[in-house]
Amino acid sequence: MKSEGIVPPNPWGIELHPQTRKRLERKCRRTNDARLRTRYLIVLRAAQGWDGARIAEALGCGASTVSRVLARWRTWGEAGLVDRREDNGNAKADEQYARWVLWALRMTPPYFLHRRPTWTRQLLIETVGWYTGKKVSVTTMGRLLKDLKVRRGRAKPIAPCPWSEARKRRRMQEIKDLVRNLPADEACVWEDELDLHLNPKIGFDYMLAGTQRRVLTPGKNHKRYLAGAMDARSDKLLWVESGRKDSCLFIGLLRRLLRQYPDRKVIHVILDNYCIHDSRQTRAWLKEHGGKLRLHFLPPYCPDDNRIERCVWRELHQNVTVNHRRDYIEQLVDDAADFIFRHNCRAAFRYRQALQSMAPEPVSELRPAI
Repeated sequence: MKSEGIVPPNPWGIELHPQTRKRLERKCRRTNDARLRTRYLIVLRAAQGWDGARIAEALGCGASTVSRVLARWRTWGEAGLVDRREDNGNAKADEQYARWVLWALRMTPPYFLHRRPTWTRQLLIETVGWYTGKKVSVTTMGRLLKDLKVRRGRAKPIAPCPWSEARKRRRMQEIKDLVRNLPADEACVWEDELDLHLNPKIGFDYMLAGTQRRVLTPGKNHKRYLAGAMDARSDKLLWVESGRKDSCLFIGLLRRLLRQYPDRKVIHVILDNYCIHDSRQTRAWLKEHGGKLRLHFLPPYCPDDNRIERCVWRELHQNVTVNHRRDYIEQLVDDAADFIFRHNCRAAFRYRQALQSMAPEPVSELRPAI
């Protein structure tokens, strides 16, 4: 048994001068290197008489790490605590290697004669290694991709536009000029259709480790179609709903536009080249209403140029249809209507703020001098 009042001997044989202890504690607090801080704490705790198991448990490291750090302290002193990875030579993942990685990511793996259509870290290591002669670890490649802010996302399907680039630019410039120079007695809207499916769209979601969220799909899919028109000035959205995506759906939206803008001389409608927009039934209906409704078609296969697609439909899918758990299509339509209502409230608030910011400040009347 240990006698009371007798301090047990230090198992490591390490004793620190008070000034040395203060210096190590000060450096331990100020360093931003977590590994260097751990090495300082190992020496400080060993000088206090802690055994290896206690130090390893308190600092979250291995017992071999404790022994190695203290051996370096006894041999080189404080210099033995400094990270010695600079002795490994020049880093392989340098700036030149990073430029090769960025160059490879601009293409797809089949461009480099790989069968796999998507990139992996191992595939990047092999591909860049062909040109640089360097081979790094998967962990190093992961750190490099994080430093380069390379994200792992979902690809976007597109279709090639049959128009020439010059023709496409001219058409988009005409539409931009129309919206920018729109007279006060005319209206302009962005038009597009939206498909609502009872089968949910599967998208990204946060999940707990070791789990995968499940979304139940119905046995039979049901569909509804929305036709929307977003005001080019206020971003307010008008919409109609139908069970079929035909000319009657589009004509129903045009009728609502006439009711919404009864005092406007012309209503400009910017839309894509879907068949119901230029069908015989649509042309016959437009002929009956003279020139009050004018259609301006976007270049083919350019959904990103339609503002309603970017500002409303994408957000609606993310907030309503992705991973939804509705049992009936009517419930999904109600969710879409609620989202559009909230969108119109936000749009009206932003539009009022914009009008107030553009309004001239009132000029105060000059008081006559007394």
